[in-house]
Amino acid sequence: MTLQRIGGLAALVCAATYLAGFALLVTWLAPLGYGTAEVDARGVVDLVHARPGILIAWNTTIYVVNALALVVLVVALSERQAAVTPGWAAVTRAFGLIWAALVLGAGMIANIAVERAAPLHAADPQAAADLWGILHAVELGLGGGNEIAGGVWILCVGIAGLVGRGLARPVAILGVLTGVAGLVTILPALGDAAGAVFGLGAIAWFLGVGAQLLSGTHPRPGMVGESGE
Repeated sequence: MTLQRIGGLAALVCAATYLAGFALLVTWLAPLGYGTAEVDARGVVDLVHARPGILIAWNTTIYVVNALALVVLVVALSERQAAVTPGWAAVTRAFGLIWAALVLGAGMIANIAVERAAPLHAADPQAAADLWGILHAVELGLGGGNEIAGGVWILCVGIAGLVGRGLARPVAILGVLTGVAGLVTILPALGDAAGAVFGLGAIAWFLGVGAQLLSGTHPRPGMVGESGE
């Protein structure tokens, strides 16, 4: 199996991790305000004490599995783009690997927060909530609370896809729009809404990229000269 097809599978895995994340976010975690600025830290550690496996599984899925699949996808897309826009390929690879590293780091911290808060809960639930809240803030700073790194990468991949025709035009345009939504998450007033748009757009984009890579179609040189490369 070629790297392109493996990258296509990785894109589908990324989409699946987002779908799994949303599923738990709107069910088990919805009453706790998880994913918003009003998250109930005490409620979270109560859940951690009762069922620690839920958050561990969720963090591992949306962060760790996603990051590992993302690395494969980043390299596969970079290789694909190198055939028509080598400059953009280098840029997108750099941004993509940075995002993957941040996502992986956020997942590791998120799981440590659960592991440290769980045993503390029995003796002092409020201290457990305070500890979880501090580590959760670090997690959000790395990427769980904003989508700057991911937005930049998807935006650049979308632009590269339009410039060099390395991706189908609808997929490239969706990437540009999704990337812009990710960048908007830096604005506090629009962060939650933009984050939801980014997440839903990323699911559709990952599915589109996955389908294209698995189809075996190759980039069509045509606008490389116009890109200045």
